[in-house]
Amino acid sequence: MTLFLDIVAGAALIVASIFGLVGSYGLVRLPDAMQRLHAPTKATTLGVGGVLIASMVYYYRQEGTLSFHELMITAFLILTAPVTANFIAKAHMHRNIPPEDLPPTGTDRGWASFDDPPAISERTPGEPRDPI
Repeated sequence: MTLFLDIVAGAALIVASIFGLVGSYGLVRLPDAMQRLHAPTKATTLGVGGVLIASMVYYYRQEGTLSFHELMITAFLILTAPVTANFIAKAHMHRNIPPEDLPPTGTDRGWASFDDPPAISERTPGEPRDPI
């Protein structure tokens, strides 16, 4: 059983290192900021997740109990990496793309990040809120 767990942990480390290498290479070699955003997001999620899974397997082999700390960190990375990438992409859009160069949304409303409703302090008294 210990040989099997060693093989699983080693395979997880190898897969994690491949994703880390590919993500690092993509960060350096891809030409555009939006393309470079994709590579480290995947490297973080899959590379660090693989290392944490290997750590879980190793801890189980050594102590005989499962450690859920690594599992929680992996879940946190899987949940937060897309949100972080979305925020970075929106910041890139606001800095580098004028609103008139964006493609149409297909509705009567524009892009939400460019067409924010006025803040509460900017509305006139009695003006209704913009329904979403």
